[in-house]
Amino acid sequence: MARIAVIGANGSIGQRIVTEALNRGHQVTAVVRKPEDYTRTAEGLGVTAGDVLDAVSVARVAAGQDVLVSAVGGGYGDGPGHAALIEPAARALVEGLRTLGADAPRLIAVGGAGSLETAPGVKVWDAPGLPEWLLQIMHAHGDAQEHYNSVTDVRWTVLSPAGTIEAGERTGDYRTGTEQLVVDAEGRSYITAEDYAVALVDEIEEPQHIGRRFTAAR
Repeated sequence: MARIAVIGANGSIGQRIVTEALNRGHQVTAVVRKPEDYTRTAEGLGVTAGDVLDAVSVARVAAGQDVLVSAVGGGYGDGPGHAALIEPAARALVEGLRTLGADAPRLIAVGGAGSLETAPGVKVWDAPGLPEWLLQIMHAHGDAQEHYNSVTDVRWTVLSPAGTIEAGERTGDYRTGTEQLVVDAEGRSYITAEDYAVALVDEIEEPQHIGRRFTAAR
């Protein structure tokens, strides 16, 4: 059993990560801005206040945990306003964990698909016709990824979703990649938010990508 704190536990992806972790018997702390508004209850689930943009707050909620998951700005259901917090959140997460030194938990951050390659030198965000608000979120995740790539003193992992992620069935089936978009035989890149959560909790239980990004799709 791992002790897992999930920042953004009330978001679309965060909710599913909490559910998946609880169903596997882990101890989960939901980290939200307003704990009084978080009404979910379950055995093994606690709740606390936290601010992903405040390194001191990050250190406080991370202390004593085995894993800190950041599901803020994940991209599923996000509007344009989320882009502004993605890269600053990455910096605050790293800064907060650094203050804990050797006692810092591992960080797993929900990333974006925009900076994954669809061909050598071509990224998802290079596709024509993408709306400006979506491009802002994609590039914000790209900036956050660049920051994580520069970090060597914190154990981090970023999990980028498939090109399309949406609510659906939990099958437990997925394939992984690193810097290239994972597609099926028809060229489609897809995963349900439920199976994304499976991939993330699998990574918690059996670490394969410390200090790097990976991606998952069906």
